[in-house]
Amino acid sequence: MHILKRTALIPVLLSSILYAQDIPQEVLDTGEKVSQELMKTLSSKLQHAIKEKGLIQAASFCNTNALTLTEEVNLHQVQGVSIRRISLKERNAANTPTADEKKVLESMQKMLEEKQLPSYLVEHEGKRYKYYKPLVIKKEACLKCHGDLSKNPELSQFMKEHYPFDKAQGYKMGDLRGAMVVEIIQ
Repeated sequence: MHILKRTALIPVLLSSILYAQDIPQEVLDTGEKVSQELMKTLSSKLQHAIKEKGLIQAASFCNTNALTLTEEVNLHQVQGVSIRRISLKERNAANTPTADEKKVLESMQKMLEEKQLPSYLVEHEGKRYKYYKPLVIKKEACLKCHGDLSKNPELSQFMKEHYPFDKAQGYKMGDLRGAMVVEIIQ
């Protein structure tokens, strides 16, 4: 388990042992459950769209439905629990991290480069917890829309038209795409 304290982003690995008792198991369980729920929802809908309508229509589906699906997952949570996606290279401005979240993503990137990226990180302040689930590109299918888009001029044109400020391209297998953030207020 890796815990992030707001003031201690660098010594994450050392601090995890010291602060592990600060994080209730309920927070860890909720963070994992909610992040998996969103991943399953988005992934299954996207795979279905690709299979049924093709890549361009799947990209269109993401453009019009990804935020709505995230909100639908949020509606099914208990009060005080919410989820969103963040990235250092966002495609949608709604996925822009806060300054603190950006530091966490940068820390995750460093841990990934050092081959020490855990399956989650937790930031804790008072009664508020943020459970961060890293999103690492592990499937070739992800690279169709997030890799080298010059291989698909039609998709590249679609992205330019629908995401004029898109930064979520040029990824390779194993790259950190971003994170899901489950905020839990107890």
